[in-house]
Amino acid sequence: MDARIASIYRHPVKGFTPERLTSAILEAGACFPCDRLYAVEDGPSGFDPAAPGHISKMKFTVLAKIPAVAKARTAYDEATGVFSAKAEGRPDFAGDLRTDAGRAGLETWLAALLDGEITGPLRVIEGPGAHRFMDSKSGYVSIVNLASVRDLGQRLGMTLDPLRFRANLYVEGWPAWVENDWTGRTLTVGGATADVLKPIVRCAATHVDPTTAERDVELVKALFDTYGHMFCGIYLNITGGGEVREGDGVAVG
Repeated sequence: MDARIASIYRHPVKGFTPERLTSAILEAGACFPCDRLYAVEDGPSGFDPAAPGHISKMKFTVLAKIPAVAKARTAYDEATGVFSAKAEGRPDFAGDLRTDAGRAGLETWLAALLDGEITGPLRVIEGPGAHRFMDSKSGYVSIVNLASVRDLGQRLGMTLDPLRFRANLYVEGWPAWVENDWTGRTLTVGGATADVLKPIVRCAATHVDPTTAERDVELVKALFDTYGHMFCGIYLNITGGGEVREGDGVAVG
């Protein structure tokens, strides 16, 4: 199959705006670079930075819980640590999330934006060391097959924005849904190699239109009713590091 990477994204703060990249360096056994570095607790999550473990996404300000999160348009400067956010009718925010002042500033800004939607208090937390706030305990890099997204949209009679699925890599060239049977297979992705861990079971975050911030379609139910599963995309474990770029080939071993 002649497949290629159509686009590459990271999500520096869990739940917020995907940021498009032209390339990335993947490391063996590691998460996607600069992905889910931070999360924003909606009330105490129980996360212990001294013994970091997997925490349910529902402890954080994420789309599955609070669709209004998509009203924020955010960007992260990896070199300076500055996170900026904009939303209609709100003053712009910019602050260094490496500092107490920067984190407190974002907490205040988000509390105003999400007023009435949160249980709070909000608290920005950072993953210590290599820890990242992933939805999966073991899936560190995610791929979505664009043909699968299009097929689902066609069945529903609507165009689905692939960014609903918040993947790192979006691939063009595979038949729809072929990836669901690849657990245990090896992929060559640009200059990296990876093992397929499992399909991604989807949640209510996909119900939210990332542009309008409205829940407009129950995609989890639609997946099950249409195909008998709730999958869209696959999780990878990177076994051999290397660079991935837009347009790079993706081959199944």
